[in-house]
Amino acid sequence: MKMSPPEISNILKEGELEKRSDNLLQFWKRKTCVLTTDSLNIYADNQKKTKNKELKLQSIKKVDCVERTGKFVYFTIVTTDNKEIDFRCSSEDNCWNAVITMALIDFQNRKAIQDFKTRQDTENTSLGQQDIRMARAP
Repeated sequence: MKMSPPEISNILKEGELEKRSDNLLQFWKRKTCVLTTDSLNIYADNQKKTKNKELKLQSIKKVDCVERTGKFVYFTIVTTDNKEIDFRCSSEDNCWNAVITMALIDFQNRKAIQDFKTRQDTENTSLGQQDIRMARAP
């Protein structure tokens, strides 16, 4: 799967993360990941041909349980439906948890500004309609 130029410009971090599997044995599996301004994309291979999972930032509630032990930093992504996904990365790397947290904050700020502008536009439109009605009143 090739990324279009707009998607490439939105890349915040790219590299490897280990994700704990959901099955009973819960093995750590190395995944190639790409964090963009809108989502965390997890690929099954390092060629980024098969997207295994896409976590939209709008579906992430928080990054939680950050713990540094030995050579790894462990963290959990909690989704809006309270599902927990465990990850770990090398403590030598610029760790993903901070970059994901900052991307989430940026996304939430952009969404809040957009919601505010939408509300303002709606209020201005309704006030404009009210002015028109007032002008027509005898």
